[in-house]
Amino acid sequence: MSFLIRVFLLGLLGMGVASAASCPRIVSQSPYITMALQWLDRASCIVGVSRYDRQLTELPRTGGIQDPDVDVLADLAPDLIITSMSSDADLIALSVPAGTHVAKVGGFESMDAVDAMMRDLARLSASPDGEQAQEFARGWRALAGQSGAHGERVLLLTACTGTPYSYGREHMLGDLFVHAGFDVLDQGRVQALRPGSAFEGIEALVAHHKPEIIFTFNRSTDDQCRVILGEREQRIIHLNGDDFLNPGPRQLAGLEALAKEMRKQ
Repeated sequence: MSFLIRVFLLGLLGMGVASAASCPRIVSQSPYITMALQWLDRASCIVGVSRYDRQLTELPRTGGIQDPDVDVLADLAPDLIITSMSSDADLIALSVPAGTHVAKVGGFESMDAVDAMMRDLARLSASPDGEQAQEFARGWRALAGQSGAHGERVLLLTACTGTPYSYGREHMLGDLFVHAGFDVLDQGRVQALRPGSAFEGIEALVAHHKPEIIFTFNRSTDDQCRVILGEREQRIIHLNGDDFLNPGPRQLAGLEALAKEMRKQ
């Protein structure tokens, strides 16, 4: 297990100790924010997490980014609520006592945005070790450079069944794969593959782009993809979406898994 991943796992266990005097009472309104705060050694500052959070399960649940639980938030009286750009910060601000700061952070636009999110969280949480955010930035770049990619033409799909989505270069995931040395064929952000869209299914998307590799990011099997795509020559690689679709430290584990898959060629 690499040094970076060992540090990450320690962060997820909440091993960092924050100074009580400088530790704000934080509500994290999205799981990726929780994981990033843990990486920054601010786990002990968190007093509430969203209903979707699988970390810090002993803490009160504060609803979702679009429907915060106003009663729980009022009872917690946090100093700081951190939520994503897609939430209604004004609604949250109305549900907490005066003086509670509500901050929104990004991270899904690009890897530069992920780095900015880590720096913003370090600042907002008064992290005693600002170097942690820089360590993440250096870490993902180093691992991306070790992916084993050589410009392969790729598509990034949520799955092969149901209503798949394709991630392009204008999304954080596509940008990560570009940094890792792949030629991401979808130029956009995120597009649904369904009737009425530019590509009505993965068959049409694959026929148009002719990728060398198709990456999927949920628990669907390669066999399902093969049934849909038929006797095509594309390599299909399944990766754990939790390691790639959460902006921040979890992506380090994802990049290590990606390198292992590429070495199987």
